[in-house]
Amino acid sequence: QVHLVESGGGLVQAGDSLRLSCTPSGQTRSVDTMAWFRQAPGKEREFVAAITWSGTSTSYADSVKGRFTASRDNGKNILYLEMNSLKPEDTAVYYCAARTVGTTVLSTATTAYSNWGQGTQVTVSS
Repeated sequence: QVHLVESGGGLVQAGDSLRLSCTPSGQTRSVDTMAWFRQAPGKEREFVAAITWSGTSTSYADSVKGRFTASRDNGKNILYLEMNSLKPEDTAVYYCAARTVGTTVLSTATTAYSNWGQGTQVTVSS
């Protein structure tokens, strides 16, 4: 089991930047891919970004491509999501997720990830 804790959410204005962090603990040696998802009120949880455990490969949703960057500090064992040029439509609860299947796949499906954090709220005002 991998335990995930997100932090860094908050209230910002449109155009601002914010950095989310996700700290994994537990059986992290079994993790092959990590990802960020988000869920706005009344909407389904959607894929934002994925990154291999090594940090060498990433994938992004079209809606955030060019504005968001996922990275991993291997020394500190922390996953980051750098969010720039934030828009009101980015408002959501952001979740960190980990996949432990054993093969590295930058999956966009929620079902591919078996470990989830509690989420952190990001609110972007216009």
